[in-house]
Amino acid sequence: MKKLFTLLLALMMIFTLAACSSNSGGEGESKEEEAAAPKIGVILVGDENEGYTYAHIYGIREAAKVLGIADDSIIWKYSVPEDQTCYDMAVDLVENGATLVISNSYGHQSFMQQAAAEYPEVTFLACTGDSAAVSGLANFKNAFPQTYQSRYVSGVVAGMKIKELAESGALVPENFTEDGKVKVGYVGAFPYAEVVSGYTGFFLGIRSIYPDVEMFVKYTNSWFDLTAEATIGDDLMSQGCVIIGQHADSTGAPSQLQKNMEDNKYGFTAYSVGYNVSMLDVAPDVALTSASNGWERLYEYVFKNWLAESDIVTDWTAGYEDNAVMITELGQACAPGTAEAVAEAESKIMSGELHVFDASTFTIGGETPTSILGDVDADFVPETECLIDGYFHESEFRSAPYFAARIDGITELN
Repeated sequence: MKKLFTLLLALMMIFTLAACSSNSGGEGESKEEEAAAPKIGVILVGDENEGYTYAHIYGIREAAKVLGIADDSIIWKYSVPEDQTCYDMAVDLVENGATLVISNSYGHQSFMQQAAAEYPEVTFLACTGDSAAVSGLANFKNAFPQTYQSRYVSGVVAGMKIKELAESGALVPENFTEDGKVKVGYVGAFPYAEVVSGYTGFFLGIRSIYPDVEMFVKYTNSWFDLTAEATIGDDLMSQGCVIIGQHADSTGAPSQLQKNMEDNKYGFTAYSVGYNVSMLDVAPDVALTSASNGWERLYEYVFKNWLAESDIVTDWTAGYEDNAVMITELGQACAPGTAEAVAEAESKIMSGELHVFDASTFTIGGETPTSILGDVDADFVPETECLIDGYFHESEFRSAPYFAARIDGITELN
């Protein structure tokens, strides 16, 4: 009996050990599978406190939510400068399991391309970049929404306000140029085609409502500089600009305009048209709207293909027809009838009736242009004829803007 009991005990120990071994092996495989699960790596030039980067963060999170991508499948790298650090971060993301690496600033592009050449099994997406098509790399991609469309529509909002101010007699002499045009200001980041295309679209949107305007552009030479943007916004207002738009990523200019209004600093009110996000929180009395991008449209497309292990297009772009661009909520300072004017402009853009860069609506050197070349090959040498059928075909030859012509009525001050 004792021998039988000993035998049974031995058998029970064998089965227990086997079961433990099986369970242990299963857990080990789960951990290995978890470690091997593909990740999405994100390299950001700023963080949630910077409007442009916040728009990307929001778009990525919204797209991930729609497609059921877990939070822990995304690795974030914040405030990455536009230098070799970007390459280092890209490599780190790949080594941590990322099979898709995204960056959100133009200055990241060359470092992303360097990493793409070294890791052909990983897809690298450089947002706002322009060299993917000529890189020779199948795994290197670019993307840019058709922001010039929402710039134009935000200009319609500004034009409605100028018209209201002019017709009501609210403008002061400082708001006019010597030849009687209303002064508009624009805070630009860099004199790149991306900025030029945007401010030209904004200007043309204004002139579609109120033709007698002149615009003055000053550059910060930075994508995000709260102090510089506030300073330039104040300087443009001091010169009489009654509307101040921006291609700059902070709330600096709108905040300064709000303060100037509260202090009655210049004896008139200047109104803000922002970028990326609504400026109503910081400038409730002077913010009209902001041109914005629906980055979630891009990321939904990219993530769907990533999950399906399918390729994505080399140059992704989309506009109003895909809800990829829009303007933010209209502020209380907007002129009556603005919502209707916006709806009409958006409808015409989507139908193809309205082309932002219609050559009949502007001149260059006093002449209606019959030819405008665009740099569509990322070599900074305009060489492709883009004025076709009477309008400049922006974001059709590549996603990133390439309208860099300086039209009459706009003066760059630095």
